[in-house]
Amino acid sequence: MTGTLINIVTVLVGTALGATLGNRLPPRMRATVLDGVGLSTLGYAILNMVDAMANQQNVPFKFIVVLLAMLVGGVVGEWLDLDAALQRFGGWIERRFAQQSDAERTARFIRGFVSASLVFCVGPMTILGALRDGLNGDYSLLAIKSTLDGFTSLAFAASMGVGVGFSILTIIVVQGSISLLAGALQSLFTPPILSVLSATGAVLVAGIGLNLLAVKSIRLANFLPALVIGPAICVVLALAKVEGF
Repeated sequence: MTGTLINIVTVLVGTALGATLGNRLPPRMRATVLDGVGLSTLGYAILNMVDAMANQQNVPFKFIVVLLAMLVGGVVGEWLDLDAALQRFGGWIERRFAQQSDAERTARFIRGFVSASLVFCVGPMTILGALRDGLNGDYSLLAIKSTLDGFTSLAFAASMGVGVGFSILTIIVVQGSISLLAGALQSLFTPPILSVLSATGAVLVAGIGLNLLAVKSIRLANFLPALVIGPAICVVLALAKVEGF
């Protein structure tokens, strides 16, 4: 759990610095910062997608698995209405800690919380780093991730406020759980499964970029079941002896 604790500290420090700087920026400059964050998030998603599929067999088929996972996951997520649940949770946190609140501030808080939670918890470094930390105490990969998350949280908080900092709750639940259950989970994350999982996460991160750029409002939390459905499809294909799985 050492790596997760480091991650929490860097996100909190980055959020504090970003929120302080962001409050001093005029609205026009803050909007420009948000556009820069959105473009950078899209670039990060593309890099993650390329990295996820590097040195993998049957890449076109794997991308079809990602597509299928997103479609089925989206349907399941809409049925469960996960996005609304996450929005309500973010709103509840904001009401608990804010002395005064209004609709615009609450929406900004929720956007920061949801966006940061997804960016910080769906990448391959989260899974691999948490597994290493839990299995043998090697938190070097999470230390690198923590540094990146610190700078990202600074940029996010400058435009979306302190809601970014509350993403540490998601980091504790997701990353901390993987570290604690590393022994049982290690055998589940085979290279093909990790590849599909990482690529699916990259698609979700790309969606965050589109949301930040106001290109389209996407209910991204409703696609979270895809992160379970993709690996499940990989298991079925592995049992069927499909090449590359």
